[in-house]
Amino acid sequence: MKNIGVLLSGCGVYDGSEIHEAVLTLLAIDHAGAKALCLAPNIPQHHVVNHLTGEAVTSESRNVLVEAARIARGAITDLSNIDTLDLDALILVGGYGAAKNLCNYESKGPECEVLPEITSALRSFYNAGKPLGFMCISPVIAAKVLGDQQIELTTGIDKETAGHLKAMGARHIECSASNAIVSKQGKIVSTPAYMLDSSIAEVAKGIEKLVTEIIAML
Repeated sequence: MKNIGVLLSGCGVYDGSEIHEAVLTLLAIDHAGAKALCLAPNIPQHHVVNHLTGEAVTSESRNVLVEAARIARGAITDLSNIDTLDLDALILVGGYGAAKNLCNYESKGPECEVLPEITSALRSFYNAGKPLGFMCISPVIAAKVLGDQQIELTTGIDKETAGHLKAMGARHIECSASNAIVSKQGKIVSTPAYMLDSSIAEVAKGIEKLVTEIIAML
């Protein structure tokens, strides 16, 4: 059985991982006959957002690993221990946490910095020829780390984000939420997911295609 890492950035679309995307990814991996292993960095969240009002909660702080454990039902590994998991592929789930906690793209755009642990993991997987999957906003992390490899990515049809990917060295391909893009360079697959105003059914199709393409590369 193949082991697929799923990198989370907290719990909740506005300050962590997009929960629908995370669950659909875990389900697609299981349907594909592989094993999902969840990871998250053991760091403070950028901030906490009240998901009912959309407002930041300045009086509260949370931990990315602890919050991500909610989605993983407690079965989660600190990202610093990724080398102990013998992973065959790695998928990054979307949600604003990917742009706030895993990197600071949300505030710095193309000039963003990615967590060193993630940079190291992505380069290690890429150089070893292991598949990498990115959805929603997480392709900006791929572009920042691997853009010099002229990889192809998608975040849907948003011109601004596409321009940012290009500025970081990657090539953007327009794509619907129900589809996925396979890069001609490297084993990289991406899908827009909720970067588009899409139904959960459309997002599920795109994520399933992403997982299917990754499994086919193994």
